Amino acid sequence: MADITLISGSTLGGAEYVAEHLAEKLEDAGFTTETLHGPLLEDLSLQGTWLIVTSTHGAGDLPDNIQPLYDELNAQKPDLSSVHFGAVGIGSREYDTFCGAIEKFESLLLSLGAKQTGETARINVLEHDIPEDPAEVWLGSWINLLKND
Repeated sequence: MADITLISGSTLGGAEYVAEHLAEKLEDAGFTTETLHGPLLEDLSLQGTWLIVTSTHGAGDLPDNIQPLYDELNAQKPDLSSVHFGAVGIGSREYDTFCGAIEKFESLLLSLGAKQTGETARINVLEHDIPEDPAEVWLGSWINLLKND
C-alpha cells in the first residue's frame, strides 16, 4: 500500500498534472504514492493518507471524473476516521465559487471523520500560469506536517 494516495478531479487535465507533479515530489521526499484520476470508493483504502487535488467546474461544481466518488462517499457514508488528508483546489477568482469543489470535498471528508493535515491550498489560475509551482510550495510545508502527524 502506498504511503499517500493522490486523488485528482479534473475537467481539462490541469489537476491531473498537478497531482502527478506532487506525486513525483513526494517520492523524491521518500514517500510511496499511488495516483488515481477519478477513482471510485472501491479503489481506495479507508485508512492512510489521501491528497485530494481538484479543479472547480462550472458554478463551484466537481469535475465529472470525481463526482461519482463524491456521490458514493455521500451516499454510503463510510467511516473515514483512519484517513488523514490534504487538499489542493484549483480555480479562478473570477468566479464567486472559487475553489468550490475542494471546499465541498473537504467538508464531506471531515463529516465522515477524516482528519485534515494542514490548510487547504487554493490556487488561482489567474495568478499562476503553472499551478504546479504554488502546489509544490504548499507541498513542502505539508510534508513537514505529515512527518509530525
